[in-house]
Amino acid sequence: MDVQKFIESGILEEYCLGSQNEEEQAFVIQMSLLYPEVKKELTAIELNMENLAALNAITPGDEVKEKILSSIEFSDANAPLDLNDLPITDENSNHQLWLNVLAHLIPSEPADDFSCEVIRQDERVTQMLVVTKTDVPEELHEDRIESFFILKGTCVCIVGGQLFRLTSGDFLEIPLHTVHDIKIISPYVVAILQHKVV
Repeated sequence: MDVQKFIESGILEEYCLGSQNEEEQAFVIQMSLLYPEVKKELTAIELNMENLAALNAITPGDEVKEKILSSIEFSDANAPLDLNDLPITDENSNHQLWLNVLAHLIPSEPADDFSCEVIRQDERVTQMLVVTKTDVPEELHEDRIESFFILKGTCVCIVGGQLFRLTSGDFLEIPLHTVHDIKIISPYVVAILQHKVV
């Protein structure tokens, strides 16, 4: 094999750009293991590409970062929550922060079998603090996406025939038009029930 011809063919640049299929990539890796000069050239190309990217990088201003983060409703995972401006719950929500901000609304030992208090309501999202000792019967939703974010306790949710065991800190979003129900396993469950309008 003519190693110099291989190096000059542009194959190594294609590899660095990620424009090769798996077989072609495997071949380049094999050649770099067999021929030190191929490995050296590959490393040089990678470094040149990194330097070129760094030289041409544009760092956006803080206002761009804020716009992006607010558009995806990002919040610092450890920042205290504001009861007057609650974020949407998702799989990254911190249940301890929610417990902290809602502590005054959560009974130490629930007297009622079921209680529900709206904690956020706008044109897109409704969030309710639910404390329940009773199961939730089978239902489905056609116009809103429902999710559960468990703050305390354990329950089992059956969604479209699939079983999910949820405990403190777990989040589950229910697809539209999907039958689901909830069975309470612990003495009671405290959760954020969230509805997002489609």
